[in-house]
Amino acid sequence: MSNVAVVGTQWGDEGKGKIVDWLSQRADVVVRFQGGHNAGHTLVVDGTTYKLSLLPSGVVRPGKMSFIGNGVVIDPWALMEEIDRIQDQGVSISPRRLRIAENACLILPFHGELDRLREDSSGDEKIGTTGRGIGPAYEDKVGRRGIRLCDLFDPSELEGKVDAIIKHHNALRRGYGLNLIDKNKILSDLLAMAPRLLPYVDTVWRLLEEARHAGKRILFEGAQGAMLDIDHGTYPYVTSSNTVSGSVAVGCGIGPKLVGYVLGITKAYTTRVGYGPFPSELSNDTGRLLGERGQEFGTVTGRQRRCGWFDAVMVRQAIRVAGVDGVALTKLDVLDGIEVLKICTGYSYGGKNFDHLPSSPKMQAGIVPIYESLVGWSQNTRGARSWAELPATAVKYIRRVEELIGAPVGLLSTGPGREDTILVRDPFAD
Repeated sequence: MSNVAVVGTQWGDEGKGKIVDWLSQRADVVVRFQGGHNAGHTLVVDGTTYKLSLLPSGVVRPGKMSFIGNGVVIDPWALMEEIDRIQDQGVSISPRRLRIAENACLILPFHGELDRLREDSSGDEKIGTTGRGIGPAYEDKVGRRGIRLCDLFDPSELEGKVDAIIKHHNALRRGYGLNLIDKNKILSDLLAMAPRLLPYVDTVWRLLEEARHAGKRILFEGAQGAMLDIDHGTYPYVTSSNTVSGSVAVGCGIGPKLVGYVLGITKAYTTRVGYGPFPSELSNDTGRLLGERGQEFGTVTGRQRRCGWFDAVMVRQAIRVAGVDGVALTKLDVLDGIEVLKICTGYSYGGKNFDHLPSSPKMQAGIVPIYESLVGWSQNTRGARSWAELPATAVKYIRRVEELIGAPVGLLSTGPGREDTILVRDPFAD
């Protein structure tokens, strides 16, 4: 049986949480491998809605192990708040079910302050971050001054590490005219959190190796989407981590050959939160209709998502860069009743046509989409649970999407509920 990695193929918000939850019934272990609590994965289980940011989506299924890998940056206070909130909804979370990599870096309060200050002072150059300190925490990690979970085990060593990180941040804060960081408060807050946090800490790469040798099926859960990848996305309007499947190995400590099947989660239309280029965006009644039907509001920020037609060029590029084997097409039901549907099949810029998204921000902002029109369907697809229940024109739309993106649809989601899913091909069977 194959391991499966789940990644987004657009700008995030593709419905990864529901698909990971659905797949986790077939998995033994679910692992987060990048990002932070800027992720927003919504699950609807037996009428109950769970909103997860740091916790792997497998935590809502009894008997499943959940890991948070070293590639994730962790806000300890946000994590404990999330654990408390999910437990209040009746889900038991303990160190027996959740393990966190000892070498994962922490997000500290001053990271969020810096993140928000930069965004607020950027004027028209805003990136659209969540302001939760993700980027500054990754900067400290790469700058070799980050505080890691394992540092909390040794208070005598922790003080020197806190000295090093606040030396850097206080220099920045002086430039911004902010109050300097109180070292004693940071230390006391971390040491107060340590007894609750450290029981979850473990050597995740070793646990994954043991799971592999025991024949366990592993599901790797990505956050955000390929077009938000720090290298391959619409830079600089991107997140601070690598979101493609290549980061699975680095983000949890396994060999790349063990990743297995890569499933790309793909919305049947396109959305984006925040700033940045969006070639197929619809600033009209159709765009508003997609947003209303799809309830397109960010799980983390509550911001309204921008909506547009399906962009096959962008998804095809993401599939190639991320090594996607097949896709899970989500929110097909949102397109019900739209008489004419359009798919972006190419771009035009400066009198030239492009079959990929150029890297230049100027070109990304100025490209014009080339559309192909398809006949829509009037029937209701919401809640369909078999291929036979779909209208012929909906099937034709799906087949055309497959042709244009160069990957088969292995799963089809027709609603927010766990069971509103049509299985075409089981990723774990490959």
